[in-house]
Amino acid sequence: MGLKVSTIVDAKIWREFKRLAEDSHQNLSGLLTEALADFLQRKRVRPTFLKHMEASLQENEQLGRLLAK
Repeated sequence: MGLKVSTIVDAKIWREFKRLAEDSHQNLSGLLTEALADFLQRKRVRPTFLKHMEASLQENEQLGRLLAK
């Protein structure tokens, strides 16, 4: 089920977005939904990735030093 929203977007960005929708033969609503889903996925995955990356670096600190030599 869709939800109608209202917001203010930079005019240049909106023109580019509309052009992308036309070029890809998608409606604005579908493309905006896809863009928001991609944005949310990136925002959720990045902190999780960084947390695991930091843990891995700490666990393998000695190996990292050996490889750096």
